[in-house]
Amino acid sequence: MSHAIPSRPQVSLDRSHIAIVASKYNQVYVDAMLEAARDELQAIVPNVSITVYRVPGAFEVPVTVEKVLRSTETDAVIALGVIIRGETEHGDLVGASVTDALQNIAVTHGIPVVHEVLLMDNEEQAEARCMGGEINRGAEAARVAAEMVSLFKKMGVSRHR
Repeated sequence: MSHAIPSRPQVSLDRSHIAIVASKYNQVYVDAMLEAARDELQAIVPNVSITVYRVPGAFEVPVTVEKVLRSTETDAVIALGVIIRGETEHGDLVGASVTDALQNIAVTHGIPVVHEVLLMDNEEQAEARCMGGEINRGAEAARVAAEMVSLFKKMGVSRHR
């Protein structure tokens, strides 16, 4: 696993609409990723429009991403959430379900869905990946989203031509 955020991509975007679907569960960690994602998108894409949808937990993220892609002109969606493993397999089951659903949604719609619904063993891992300066999966997700939207634009498949 990487221990640093990849460098900021060089993107060619004059405007873009990015949706962020963020879980409220484990809110302190998700909020830190959300803030980092917003800040990074604003730094990379001059005229970015960001719409945030808050959902109760990680399990509700995919259905909301699906609804966003069906009902809006979004160039990419960033999915944010934090699942911390407990004493049962519930966290692993939710994590696998969310991962499979998000991948299927992205492929079906042909729109980038950046998956940062993180499954971690403990709060120390969550703090390091969501609140740290060296690693922040929210900022990383923003960079991936901007790079994918730019790539799709170059390919002639972006929603805003």
